[in-house]
Amino acid sequence: MTRQLPLALGLEHSPSLDDYIVGHNQVVIDALRRTLLGIGEDVLYLFGPAGCGRSHLLMGQCAMAEQKGLRCAYLPLGEHASLAPEMLEGLESLDLVAIDDVQCIVGDGAWEEALFALFNRCRDLGTRMLFSADCGPAALPLHLPDLRSRLAWGLTLSLQPLDERGRLELLQSLAARRALKLPEEVARYLLERTSRHPRDLLDTIARLDQASLSEKRRLTIPFVRDSLQLG
Repeated sequence: MTRQLPLALGLEHSPSLDDYIVGHNQVVIDALRRTLLGIGEDVLYLFGPAGCGRSHLLMGQCAMAEQKGLRCAYLPLGEHASLAPEMLEGLESLDLVAIDDVQCIVGDGAWEEALFALFNRCRDLGTRMLFSADCGPAALPLHLPDLRSRLAWGLTLSLQPLDERGRLELLQSLAARRALKLPEEVARYLLERTSRHPRDLLDTIARLDQASLSEKRRLTIPFVRDSLQLG
């Protein structure tokens, strides 16, 4: 049975590899697609700063795997305080296990031991594994050295944050998901006057969507300025 955890299910938009704004991360997308085809690495470890799309890629990989009839699990370790390490038991029987935000369990002995054991079981059975964290395996201050070494066994790839063009594409993509037309000059205006963090851009578009629906107006610079109270 496929296992999906609450974080993935509660999203308004289900992330996919197709709508990820690639920017300078084409090598990562290529590696993920090769893995799905069964010709890539069985273990992939993605790392990068907050906002570079780690969770998007892990959930997108799971979504693509399901479309191919594979059984997968997505586990957000940022939620580990409300979860139990025993959740990892039996996941090796699946085709793909995606473990997000490994840095969140650093120092938690029970979780480190459980993840180490899962890794070994997956390796024995050939289960594909996908990990993410905010730093590379060698930089993770894990209390269990063997877990750190296991995480470094596969292909480790660094995710690069979006540049100016990438943020512009992201803004327009977020708007399009809500059937909003966001002209490029309006998108640039937003980038100059609001937070550029992807999570904040998502919130900005949500606010503009509500305002546009309420007032039945297009997204123009004057309307955006007044709706968001921008100077």
